[in-house]
Amino acid sequence: MGLDLRKPIGYFFLLLGVILTGQGLLTRGAAMYAKSLGININLIWGIVLIVFGLLMLIPALLRKGGGGK
Repeated sequence: MGLDLRKPIGYFFLLLGVILTGQGLLTRGAAMYAKSLGININLIWGIVLIVFGLLMLIPALLRKGGGGK
C-alpha cells in the first residue's frame, strides 16, 4: 500500500506552525502576554509545530523512490 500519512500531517503542522509563529512575531511585547508572565506562547509553540512538521515531512520526502506515491 502506498499510503504515507507523514506528508499531509507534515504539511498541516508546518502550515499551522508558520501561522502561529507569525502571530507570535507580530504580537511581540503586547499587553496580552502580561497574563502569561511575559511568555510568548504563540511563538514558542509555533516553532515547536514547525519542527514537528519538518520531522514528519523530511523522511516522507526522502524515502526511496522519491516519494512519488
